[in-house]
Amino acid sequence: MKLWRPVAETVWQGRDDSAEAGNAQRIFQTLRQQKQFIPMPSGIALIGFECDEGVKRNHGRPGAAQAPDVLRRALANMASHPGHERLIDMGSVYAEGDDLEAAQQALSDAVVTCQQSGMRTLVFGGGHETAWAHGRGVLDAFPHERVMVINLDAHFDLRKADRATSGTPFRQLAHHCTENAREFHYACLGVSRAANTQALWDEATRLNVTLVEDLYFRREALTSLEKVLAQADRLYLTIDLDVLPAGEMPAVSAPAALGIPALDLLPVIERICRSGKLQAADLVEFNPHYDRDGQGAKLAARLAWQIAHWWA
Repeated sequence: MKLWRPVAETVWQGRDDSAEAGNAQRIFQTLRQQKQFIPMPSGIALIGFECDEGVKRNHGRPGAAQAPDVLRRALANMASHPGHERLIDMGSVYAEGDDLEAAQQALSDAVVTCQQSGMRTLVFGGGHETAWAHGRGVLDAFPHERVMVINLDAHFDLRKADRATSGTPFRQLAHHCTENAREFHYACLGVSRAANTQALWDEATRLNVTLVEDLYFRREALTSLEKVLAQADRLYLTIDLDVLPAGEMPAVSAPAALGIPALDLLPVIERICRSGKLQAADLVEFNPHYDRDGQGAKLAARLAWQIAHWWA
């Protein structure tokens, strides 16, 4: 496996309450770690993507390459409940220098291998360039099915650029679908009109993107989601953590001026997880350099905790 490494055992540590009761366990005690990249026939493959070259190219604040292990440490000490025993740490894919494209190809290959073995994938990015690699892997693993991409994000990330960045992943996925004679199904929920130019809005219209603006998220998101779920065979959920308010999530490249509070996002995430169609999910753009007292890491890890807990 190219551009891959296992996770150090010291990352998964926490408080040991086993003397209290047999089921007084935490994630670090129930999660399985793979020392070689050998997918299992079932379970949730947790994969890190140590890369922020796309953020750099998009003129953002670098630092997300350090996120995967920080998020693992934040998740490690959380309580383990039914569903969490399915988590299997499959290690991390990393970028070598500024070679974003090679890292993305390595992640896509890893996702295809895991998905085709019977696993689902949960990826800790990395910048939102993660989505081109992760989404392509899911599309390639299921070439004859309707895969709906659901992006919880303040941004469409449909930018036109000479090379891949953290702002281009969904345009790239759209092109990939066109090249493979399949429809591109994309929903962006929580998008901010103030954070996207008219050109990006026009591109979203051209691609027939299902969208819900941040101002109307609480009122419209679940209704729009039901229409999306009805159309999909499988779902790929990507959560750009800058969809959250800056007060809740300061540790991102582009903190949100408004944002969607976590308590409003969670019912949407739960519905997606319990739909029975969720095949892949990721959390991206977490930047440890700008975190405050681990606040952002804990919130991102809690979202990952809920996804694993609710994943039907």
